[in-house]
Order: sequence, then structure tokens, then C-alpha cells
Amino acid sequence: MTEPIRIQAGDEAHEIAVIYSAEEIAARIGALAESIAAAEMDNLLVVAILKGSFIFAADLIRALHGAGLSPEVDFISLASYRGGTRSSGRVEILRDVESDVAGRNVLLVDDILESGRTLAFAKDLMAARGARRVQTCVLLDKPVPRAAEIAADYRGFECPNLFVVGYGMDIANRYRDLPFVGRVVSSGDA
Repeated sequence: MTEPIRIQAGDEAHEIAVIYSAEEIAARIGALAESIAAAEMDNLLVVAILKGSFIFAADLIRALHGAGLSPEVDFISLASYRGGTRSSGRVEILRDVESDVAGRNVLLVDDILESGRTLAFAKDLMAARGARRVQTCVLLDKPVPRAAEIAADYRGFECPNLFVVGYGMDIANRYRDLPFVGRVVSSGDA
């Protein structure tokens, strides 16, 4: 384990311990892309669930290209946290997909699977709109009791039961830019 990294965020400084490094993430994304390509999903539409998955989705889409796929890409923005660290229990559509999903193979990409509400909501929505097949890919899978019965078809890592930041994940929109996944171990004023 490496020493925590001190990061300045506005008026606050936090120490963040790296859980998964940029190199570990890149290697795992390459392996995920190969597995997804082997599933032979033609007419593939990748739907990134915003905001948390945007970095993971971009890297995965490039890796899918390297694995011989050229999926279309769309985005959906769903919210259940609204700036907090606990789910509200309700999922809202903030921005819907623009693509017609009927008859398509859809790969939903999300940052983290915890309660399962967001991913289950998105999967049910795509199926109700006539997608031929809906599969899911998450960077992190937290082994916690689920509020919705769902398992990821593809997962990057099992995540410790901690609140994590980096690689697209945030606390009140901070730390999304970090190239690794970590946890805040201490905070203080600058």
C-alpha cells in the first residue's frame, strides 16, 4: 500500500489512499473489452450512465475499438445521490438517451454497483424500450446487500465497502479527475 496522496480541493485538502492505480485500471479495462468483444454483440449501443461512469466509459469504448468493436455511444444521466454520500432510494432521469434502443444490443456502463437501484432502473428502462439484449458493465462492484436484484455481467474490481472517489467518482463533484480510485482518509483546511 502506498502512502496517501494529499490533494487540494478548493478550500480543503484531503489525503486520499489509492485503492486501484491507473495502471491496474487500464489493464482491467483491456481484459473487460476482450470479454465483451468475445460475446459477439452486433449492433452494439454503449450507454454510459452519467456522471460517475464518464471516464470509465471513455476508456472502455477506446478499448472496445482496440478489441475490434465499433459501438455507437449514448448517455443517460440518472440520479439517486444528489450531492450526498447515501442514495435517496429513488432514481430520477436527468438526461435520457437519444438513440432508439429497439432491437439493439445495449451495454450499460456504470461506475459502481452498490444498492443496484440505478443499474436495475436503467436495465429495465432499456428492456421496456425494446432492446434485444441488455448487459451491464461496472468498474466497481461493492459486495453489499442490494436494494434491487441485479448482478453485473462484466465487472472491473470488487470494491471494499468504503466510499470511493476518483476515476469519475466524486464527493459533491470533487475528485472526479483523479486517475485512480481511492478513499479519503483525512481532511483538513488548506
